[in-house]
Amino acid sequence: MKVVLPGGTGQVGTILDRALTAAGHEVTVVTRNPSRAHDVRWDGTTLGPWAEAVDGCDVVINLAGRSVSCRYTEENLRAMMDSRVDSARVVGEAIAAAARPPRVWLQMSTATVYAHSFDAANDEATGVIGGSETGVPDYWAYSVEIAKNWERAQTEAPTPATRKVALRAAMVMSPDRGGVFHVLSRLVRLGLGGPVAGGAQYVSWIHDEDFVRAVEFLIDRDDIEGPVNLASPGPLPHRDFMRALRTAWRVPVGLPATRRMAELGAFALRSDTELLLKSRRVVPGRLDEAGFAFAHPEWGSAAVSLVERARHRRAGRDADLVSKPTPTC
Repeated sequence: MKVVLPGGTGQVGTILDRALTAAGHEVTVVTRNPSRAHDVRWDGTTLGPWAEAVDGCDVVINLAGRSVSCRYTEENLRAMMDSRVDSARVVGEAIAAAARPPRVWLQMSTATVYAHSFDAANDEATGVIGGSETGVPDYWAYSVEIAKNWERAQTEAPTPATRKVALRAAMVMSPDRGGVFHVLSRLVRLGLGGPVAGGAQYVSWIHDEDFVRAVEFLIDRDDIEGPVNLASPGPLPHRDFMRALRTAWRVPVGLPATRRMAELGAFALRSDTELLLKSRRVVPGRLDEAGFAFAHPEWGSAAVSLVERARHRRAGRDADLVSKPTPTC
């Protein structure tokens, strides 16, 4: 199978590139900064030679978009919007212009599209789209608008021969450096992995192995199109989420943080508190209905799996350092 991954150099792209290549598929990564044999250059906004990779491929999985791990300034929010909408638009143009268009286009979206909610879980059929909640920062509504416009760019693309699926993904947990699991694990090991602002807000997540399996499942299922939640069936309050992560790392205590402390920490990390404080209670309604079986449905066992892999990788890096010869003068 020929797979094209626009924006495939980030955390999620690295996960998919690694897994699909290992499974024997031919993967082309479309990126602003090509550095490998299977990378192709683009600017994320205009058609170019990169579109030749789309013509004749089987699947396009568009992951392009500015990272949300930043301060939510007006400039950064606009960059998030433009990078997502522009890339989805131009991918649609490439598919529309292809003599042999792909049979399926999976477009990255986000579970952030749903409302800040502590009660009813949000599935695709009954979930409440956010943007009008009370008692939350006004700019949270802009994140919802980004998600809605991102999906609209795919929906409006004139690609009748290509099935379209929007991946409303929760946080993808993998031991890769720089990902959310890596960041949270570092806080836990430093003794800072306690609940934030009381910890009642829900965390929706998906294990990276289930993310890959869900993508493969959706590629094969010709009867599924439109929005699909890529989230485990076990969202849980932040306090329980962090307790399970501490248990997996065998760290008995995690200092709690107030909302103000979270704001200061996010400022220091050049990130934003929405990533911590918005309650995302999202469940995989359509995947469940279609018969998808999660390998890691519960966070406790999923965290143990991820910690074991993280430890194995750290041990491997340490072994590499020990095995390297000491330079001599």
